Amino acid sequence: MKVGLSLSRCVRDIFEKRVDYQDVLVVISRTDFDPNNDDHWSQIWKGYLLGGVSEPVWHGLADYETEIRNICLDLYESGKLHQPRQFGSTSRFRAGYAWLDTIVSENDLVKNPAVKEAWERYQVIAGLTKE
Repeated sequence: MKVGLSLSRCVRDIFEKRVDYQDVLVVISRTDFDPNNDDHWSQIWKGYLLGGVSEPVWHGLADYETEIRNICLDLYESGKLHQPRQFGSTSRFRAGYAWLDTIVSENDLVKNPAVKEAWERYQVIAGLTKE
């Protein structure tokens, strides 16, 4: 399962099949919009397609507006789109990456000693909190 940290980059990854929609737990977005609202959608579409406030992450996807909007609608309506600004958050947090994995893969444990050590320490701490 994956946690997304950028609406524009995560939707593009889903659209381009780099991430399977079924693997998405949630996308945490700095946006505050309802993809069902045509005015909201128009602003998001133009901003991500052409740039302006942010980089044009959806550049080259002009012919796929319906498909991109449907991904946003699916995320929104399934409860997989969390928008902290809707709840008063003014965080400007921006990660240099778009996805976090919620589980540690066996491959990561074998190939990366730092990940293995962090996972083992986490399991110790988690074990201390069990009733």
